[in-house]
Amino acid sequence: MILTKLALKSLLNRRASVVLTLFTIAVSVMLLLSIERVRVDAKSSFSNTISGTDLIVGARTGDIQLLLSSVFRIGHTNNGVSWQSYKYITSQRGVKWSIPISLGDSHKGQAVLGTTPDYFTHYRFAKKQHLSFSAGNPFSTIHGVVLGSEVATKLGYKLGDSIVISHGMGNTSFHHHNDNPFEVVGILNPTGTPVDKTLHIPLAAIDLIHGGNASHKHDEHNNLTGHPKQITAFLMGFDSPLYTLQIRRNINQYKPEALLAIMPTVTLKDLWEMLAIVEKILLLFSLVVVLISLLGMLTTLLANLNQRRRELAILRSVGARPWQLFTLISMESLLTTFLGCVLGCALFYATLLLGADYLQSHAGISVNIAMLSRYELTLIGVIMAAGFIIGLIPATRAYFYSLSDGMSIKT
Repeated sequence: MILTKLALKSLLNRRASVVLTLFTIAVSVMLLLSIERVRVDAKSSFSNTISGTDLIVGARTGDIQLLLSSVFRIGHTNNGVSWQSYKYITSQRGVKWSIPISLGDSHKGQAVLGTTPDYFTHYRFAKKQHLSFSAGNPFSTIHGVVLGSEVATKLGYKLGDSIVISHGMGNTSFHHHNDNPFEVVGILNPTGTPVDKTLHIPLAAIDLIHGGNASHKHDEHNNLTGHPKQITAFLMGFDSPLYTLQIRRNINQYKPEALLAIMPTVTLKDLWEMLAIVEKILLLFSLVVVLISLLGMLTTLLANLNQRRRELAILRSVGARPWQLFTLISMESLLTTFLGCVLGCALFYATLLLGADYLQSHAGISVNIAMLSRYELTLIGVIMAAGFIIGLIPATRAYFYSLSDGMSIKT
């Protein structure tokens, strides 16, 4: 108890250097915990982008390419799926629902997706959560458009606003479909997925703005689907998992055209494994920062120890034993590391609170502001142990300092 009080007073007496060391350790702990939390939550958000969909079907290409283009709106496929093939495949026994999607247009850099009203009924994200509306309803006319939450917020749209779709993806387009404006009829709640950055219009509207000859009676559900020549891809759900592998095999061996059916959960896992190297690099980077901060603490302790020889000699002269000096110095390093970890945890939660909304809206990562996980506590425990071990170096040196060495320091 006495040694603890003495260690605290010693730290307060050298508060300038101690505060700098504390801040360095705290920042490294905050960085390590932040990277670990974002890594875990990014993986969770990534895996939760699409849920409850058994198969994604598109033109034959790579599994990951099809997933990225159809779900994440990244890249594009060179070919589509004919409407005849879509109707034939989705009419097979065991198919519970299907959602056709058509991509290729945009609005101010945001993807436009042509689909049917079934999209708002069957598309799910996270743990099979349904899409919900913050305002309005699904489109019921061919000129209705439903906005993702980020599109509405970023571009400042509200119900009733008029929108013009542009041909092609990206921020620059040289052809605008001015003759067929759309009216905002619904705005979705945030999902933390690419849905937030997407404008949804009826599939028949895709055919209409590209010069199709579809009938446009607004009161017919079939009119919202139309009869397009081809679509980009389609999602499928089955009555039983037993149908998934069977129909997937049949689609991959489909003779009329080259198609590919993927299981999104499996492909998402494969994609994340490809990104595992990024995880390791981030973790290594944060560990290096922690190591540098601990080495900085060691440097500070050794430098201070050189200046404290007379202090230690006086303690020896009043009866302090070598092991007590050893304990005092090692306790100082342990207290410094502990306080640095506590401050680092506080900075970590402050960072989460300040950055959660930004990560949700700009990166689609839903950060979980919860208690430290077992693994995160283990990381802090490792840092504490490393701080204690590093503190043994100056403590050992103090142990062997003799009384005469402390009293005869050369100036």
